[in-house]
Amino acid sequence: MSQDNANTKVVTTTCASHCGGSCLLRLHVTDGIIIRIETDGGAEPQIRACLRGRGYRQRVYAPDRILYPLRRAGERGEGKFERITWDEAISAVAGELTRVREKHGPEAILFLSMAGDVHKLNSGARIADVLAAAGGFTTSWDRPSFGGGIYAQRVSYGTHYTSNTRDDLVNSRFIILWGWNPAVTVCGVNTNWYLAQAKEAGAKIVAVDPRYTSSAATFADQWIPIRPGTDGAVLLAMVHVMIAEQLENRHFLETYTVGFERFRDYVTGAEDGTAKTPAWAETASGVPAATIEALARAYAGTKPAALMSGIAPGRTPYGEQYHRIAITLAAMTGNVGIHGGDAAGRAWESVIGGYPYQMSSSSGVIDTDNPVDQAAKEPPPGSPWRYLPSRMHRGVGADFILRGRDAGYPADTKMIFIVNSNYVNSFPNTNRITKALRSPEVSQVVVLEQFMTATARYADIILPTNTFFERDDITVGVGLPFWGDVKRAIESRGESKTHAQIASLLAAKLGVADRSADPASMLKGMADEGEIPDYEEFRKQGTYRIQTNGPQVAFEAQIRDSENHPFPTPSGKIEIYSRQVDELNRPEIPPIPKYFEAWEGSGDALAARYPLQLISGHARARANAQFANIPWLRELEAQTVGINPRDAAERTIRDGDMVRVFNDRGEILLPVRLTERIMPGVLEVPQGGWYDPDASGLDRGGCANVLTREAHSPGGAANFGTSLVQVEKSPA
Repeated sequence: MSQDNANTKVVTTTCASHCGGSCLLRLHVTDGIIIRIETDGGAEPQIRACLRGRGYRQRVYAPDRILYPLRRAGERGEGKFERITWDEAISAVAGELTRVREKHGPEAILFLSMAGDVHKLNSGARIADVLAAAGGFTTSWDRPSFGGGIYAQRVSYGTHYTSNTRDDLVNSRFIILWGWNPAVTVCGVNTNWYLAQAKEAGAKIVAVDPRYTSSAATFADQWIPIRPGTDGAVLLAMVHVMIAEQLENRHFLETYTVGFERFRDYVTGAEDGTAKTPAWAETASGVPAATIEALARAYAGTKPAALMSGIAPGRTPYGEQYHRIAITLAAMTGNVGIHGGDAAGRAWESVIGGYPYQMSSSSGVIDTDNPVDQAAKEPPPGSPWRYLPSRMHRGVGADFILRGRDAGYPADTKMIFIVNSNYVNSFPNTNRITKALRSPEVSQVVVLEQFMTATARYADIILPTNTFFERDDITVGVGLPFWGDVKRAIESRGESKTHAQIASLLAAKLGVADRSADPASMLKGMADEGEIPDYEEFRKQGTYRIQTNGPQVAFEAQIRDSENHPFPTPSGKIEIYSRQVDELNRPEIPPIPKYFEAWEGSGDALAARYPLQLISGHARARANAQFANIPWLRELEAQTVGINPRDAAERTIRDGDMVRVFNDRGEILLPVRLTERIMPGVLEVPQGGWYDPDASGLDRGGCANVLTREAHSPGGAANFGTSLVQVEKSPA
């Protein structure tokens, strides 16, 4: 290991690589080179980094980093580029923006941005500001990570700020990890530490998941395997048990909710003739009826209890209904607004907003004065999403680009701007996305990137961004209330630039106002808005921890004094029945929570050809598609196909064999890993493997989205959680 010397300085910064945390890093820098990385060693609770943050040095100094602007020199997708100057690159982009806007209208410019590094200054919002000032653009209306959860939270609670801070987990006596794997995905700083403390204090923990996850292995007293896409059925069966045995909290329901009677009629079968019993749910889910009954009694009978509804089950067809049913269960048991409980909105939620302190985040959210949106018609009255019809759902991006107005979409796409997103890799039906990006109707694809990702290969112009070790910024704590300073530790490598710098160059070339001209003042202003009392001290320490009187509890004020603090819903109560949704008159978006069988679930007719359900959990060594090319992390965890030995034996597949996983949308080739930690009938390919097709179109990089369906749920939930596939041993 490199040793510090007299020329070494230690720079404290905050890692926020969209992994579910925001942790402290201490960078040892010698002569302008980072020689090693440590994490927090200060006062408890420490904000300690995971392997991804500690391995970030290999990312900064990776030999395949893009350090200079590039222009395509071959066909889109070939990956052939030539180096150009920044002036040439910005001139090409600005010229095409102007031409497309003038000939086709600003709506023909499609802007696709995700969070990337979760920073307030250097995000896609900087580029969006410039595009808006230049006339506008088309963007999206979804939140692919947890769109179903947001829909359900807004319908039931009137807000998507529904989480207690993570330190409140130690007050729980019963915790359900439902489709939630924080041991891998972090899901808020120190989540695992607080779960460990809860377990040590005697809390019983149950994991409900198709996989025996690392969280189940580490924390759970019981693992309940469940077929993907059937979570809502099991939750409804738990409701049935509570109603039949009179375990519901009638006082809470009568005081704080509306519509339980209508929901009860649906669950008991009075509405449709089908009682949602544990036996009914067992048929769909594979969870034994007796197990469902015991889980319902334990959750209803143990106080306080936290139903941590993970976002993975919400990323399935009708995933928003899973979240709405979970919220209703939390209300039925009176676990909303109390210490040790949880409102069950969604388990991956930061403390950004909804508490008695000021915090906000850009997080890739585009909130700017976009003329295209301003010209659009208002959304349907009462629509919980409040989406604008001028926008695109990213779950159908390829269809939007390829078919445009002929298919009823609001625009014909002629130019695409991609920021902080490996779009090819990270959205459903990868092969169709690449077809869309190769469309001759699209005159230019611009990508801001650090590496030659699957998406960057389809760019016409690549603008190199720097890493967060090479720029100043500010970020927010996830799971605990703190601000994190992002401090420039080294000079930018090559000619890579910050998002703010790129936005300024583009604004100057287009002749529009430059809102990113003074990034230092912008950061100071953001700190002031966040009520950081001493900005210079914050910069020195690396974090500002907001002082609170213990754990913060969502809706505590509403439960304590509902008359003066109503829920932010039209009724002022938790809406099990929503009049707003009812007025939409859309059967697939019912006013009460209901279960719909998932397309490409185990009961789909397509299962006769493709009998295995594919899931794509998060990998320990990656944050979405980030870090997939980092050697240390690749050595730690190879990209494989996980399959139960029973399913493998039926196909004469042995551990380590190369196998084809395929359906009508494509095929991937990977080594197989036999494991009892996944239930029969389910196959896992961790998301984030970089798409790498050969000449025949066979993906050898293990991109799970080659196999997922391009569609979204009626309430907006993206479709990543279940797709039907077949697997066979490869002769190659």
